[in-house]
Amino acid sequence: MAGTGTGRGTPADGSAAVDPDRRTVVSGVLFGCGVAASMIDLFVFHLGLQWHHFYDLSTTQVALLADGVFHAVGWFVTVAGLFLLADVRRRAVVRWSRWVGAVVAGVGLFQLFDGVVNHKLLGIHQVRYGVDLLLYDVVWIGSAALLLVAGLVVLRRTRPARAAG
Repeated sequence: MAGTGTGRGTPADGSAAVDPDRRTVVSGVLFGCGVAASMIDLFVFHLGLQWHHFYDLSTTQVALLADGVFHAVGWFVTVAGLFLLADVRRRAVVRWSRWVGAVVAGVGLFQLFDGVVNHKLLGIHQVRYGVDLLLYDVVWIGSAALLLVAGLVVLRRTRPARAAG
């Protein structure tokens, strides 16, 4: 009975098993990170408000080039998440509440990484220049942490029940 599952996540034919739940979560996290990078951070803070660029430690030309590369990578991650989601939909029923939790966690994860690593540790850009950064940092990092925690709570509440045995 080739292709019949063994009940342990590995098909009887020996091929690699596909875990739709794991792929759903990874898809959502990728999509959330991509949305945070390409839409929230780049469109709002880089282009709309023009508060900073991805790399502000050089010339304006370098900053704009860095924004372009950042934008391309952000959209690549977004599209990769959607392709993975399409693969999950082809193989199994998508648990949308789980995917949305992963998206929210992905947005929070990206923003938290950006705020802590890029803004504070590496200092390649700040939220904004010419102002006291404390309030901006607290709002940026605090809202990112809240989004990450909210997404993780949804993921925990929607995780599949463990199979007995």
